[in-house]
Amino acid sequence: MACFPGWVCDAVAGRSRRPKDRNEQDGTRMRSSFWSFAATLTLLGGTLAASWLSDERRPDVLAYPLASIPKKLGAWVGADAPALDEGVLRVLLPTSYVDRDYRRDSEKISVFISYYAQQRAGESMHSPKNCLPGSGWEIWDYGTAQVPVERGKVTINKYSIQNNGNRLVVLYWYQSRQRILASEYLGKVLLMRDSLVSGNTAGSLVKLTVLDRPESLASAVNFASKIIPEVQRCLGH
Repeated sequence: MACFPGWVCDAVAGRSRRPKDRNEQDGTRMRSSFWSFAATLTLLGGTLAASWLSDERRPDVLAYPLASIPKKLGAWVGADAPALDEGVLRVLLPTSYVDRDYRRDSEKISVFISYYAQQRAGESMHSPKNCLPGSGWEIWDYGTAQVPVERGKVTINKYSIQNNGNRLVVLYWYQSRQRILASEYLGKVLLMRDSLVSGNTAGSLVKLTVLDRPESLASAVNFASKIIPEVQRCLGH
């Protein structure tokens, strides 16, 4: 038997293995592509089915109007802001909304709540994180805040914004009969599930705006714990 240097044997062995390795890689790619394609089809099919079901369902009705939220919450006293103009309403398209300023001594919290009786899968409410930059506000910091409620704590969004030297903090969350969420992405997934399971896609966006001060943020979190049950009362349990 002829003997070859080790590097020759390795080279020959390598050449004989390459087709097998390439075939294995091609097979792996094909399997990965298949499952990705299948997952995409499943998601698309679910979205189309959810949209069809949403069209077939009747819009939900508030248990109590948003205007019934008390204008006095603890030491906070509220007053309605001027009505939104038609251009803004055409963009937001809420079924109902409340826009108020609550004051306590020298502190002020601007409260905006928009309610949607029916949402379609694949669509969502206008997120403040997208609307604020479009209104000229720069988001320079963001995170979450924990709000104490009757059964523990809920997580909400906390955005720090600025415009021409003015700094504000915006707290907002998505609230429905079933849940309170901070994440828009999780909200979209659950919206699709609700469309398929119960057909109830009603929900609201709650937004609180205060000056960017430590004491104002603490007041806003405390105020959130007061208004969350009031919004829930309007939505129904």
